[in-house]
Amino acid sequence: EATDWTTATHSKDADPNFSEVFEDNEVKRLDLVISSDRWSAMLADMASLYGTFGSSGSGGPGGGGGNSFSDVNPIFVPAEVHYEGKEWYRVGVRFKGNSSLSSTWSSGNLKLSFKLDFDEFEDDYPQIKNQRFYGFKKLSLKNNYNDKSFLREKVAADIFKNAGLASSHTAFYTVYVDHGDGPIYFGLYTLVEEVDDTVIDTQFANNEGNLYKPDGDAASFASGTFDESEIVKETNEDAADWSDIERLFTALHASNRTSDAAAWRANLETVLDTDTFLKYLAVNTVIQNWDTYGRMTHNYFLYNNPDNNLLTWIPWDNNEALQTGNMGGSLPLNFSGLSSTQWPLIGYMYADATYKAKYDTYMEEVINGVFNASDIQTTYTSYATLIEQYATAEVRGYTFLNNSSEFQSAVNTLKSHVTQRSSAVEAYLN
Repeated sequence: EATDWTTATHSKDADPNFSEVFEDNEVKRLDLVISSDRWSAMLADMASLYGTFGSSGSGGPGGGGGNSFSDVNPIFVPAEVHYEGKEWYRVGVRFKGNSSLSSTWSSGNLKLSFKLDFDEFEDDYPQIKNQRFYGFKKLSLKNNYNDKSFLREKVAADIFKNAGLASSHTAFYTVYVDHGDGPIYFGLYTLVEEVDDTVIDTQFANNEGNLYKPDGDAASFASGTFDESEIVKETNEDAADWSDIERLFTALHASNRTSDAAAWRANLETVLDTDTFLKYLAVNTVIQNWDTYGRMTHNYFLYNNPDNNLLTWIPWDNNEALQTGNMGGSLPLNFSGLSSTQWPLIGYMYADATYKAKYDTYMEEVINGVFNASDIQTTYTSYATLIEQYATAEVRGYTFLNNSSEFQSAVNTLKSHVTQRSSAVEAYLN
């Protein structure tokens, strides 16, 4: 019986309440209540996907191992979500992530990321039909994996948003899970707005276009890699139509790219929002976000915006941003060493003098604007002051910190990083 249900808090008829759910200057609390049987089922499912919990053998916070991936998502179970004295009923809750999920699980750390879907079980429980959380159907709770500052997911999303790019809203939340023996502090998380829910609903005038989440070789856009199964549709799934993506492949690899660059650009600009991509590329490269296009074949969306019929780039999953990076490191500002045939969206566009000039202009805007060293350092200080008590209160088995001093050390590293990036961009532009 949905006794706490109101139009503003639970109904699909309410507009998303961003000021309530994504408050920048407050750490809010979410409680997940999951029956012991359902919790056991979630853990058993994880073991079937990723092996025995703690199997990497380290057992310590932030332990290694777990490089395996599963093509299957963990199971959803019905759970209750409590927030500010109100209850949301039979919410679909599952673990989420790829390498971060695998590594956290295998290291014996239960601070796992969660995905929430508020009407996932409406067929089983008609009382919750179209249940929403202040207008939101889906939300992600990111565990700040491999980030002892807890700030990278939040600040990177802020930077993309402040640059005028479509980007998820984010906020800090403490998460408690009661799976039968009372609430357990799972730690400080970053709540992230889902792209296929409210991002396209609120940041585009029309939400009826094709939204894609590429993952796999085809996500590189290298010649000959097109594969419908790897250009995953998140909207309009029933329409077997990838013609917009196919047009992008064709335009990108047209034979006139070097012989008639103006014609090549004109054709490319009939299918891809090139200005948005170049601005994104400048931001992403300046802040050093390596776990995405250019290094990895995932962690972005493409939305065919019905307003202009152009595919628009949307960044996603920024917890590895704002650092030099792993897996070969972040891309150089001039993309030296990049294989243009392997990553043609970057390689071919940067090789074009017109597009390179736009990229350079955006890069200068980034370093003087949304990633200005002084302003970003102030942001780091403000956010660190806000969250420190919650971050350092995490306990063994539910944390990536070995000790509380690692938090401030990681924040200081971020402050040094932005200064270094400012110098690097000035050197590149000169």
